[in-house]
Amino acid sequence: MARASARHILVEDQKSCEQLKKEIESGADFADLARKHSLCPSGQDGGELGEFGPGQMVPEFDRVVFSAPVGVVQGPVRTQFGYHLVEVTSRTK
Repeated sequence: MARASARHILVEDQKSCEQLKKEIESGADFADLARKHSLCPSGQDGGELGEFGPGQMVPEFDRVVFSAPVGVVQGPVRTQFGYHLVEVTSRTK
């Protein structure tokens, strides 16, 4: 079964999410931004979510994690929790 590891930054609105993505694309450190801005408790760990399988996260999140290229920041991804930037850090099939 497929497994993936990912990290994310959760914010309330799309505009904030897009601004953080621009900062990352300009060289800002993902983990530092997660610690400063993420509303998820995982932010304290740089946004690290650990390893998980399909169906363990909400569907919108799963679709990105199990299809996006590894190491490329994706988003904004809207879920019931807010807006996420997601980076797949590893994936196995």
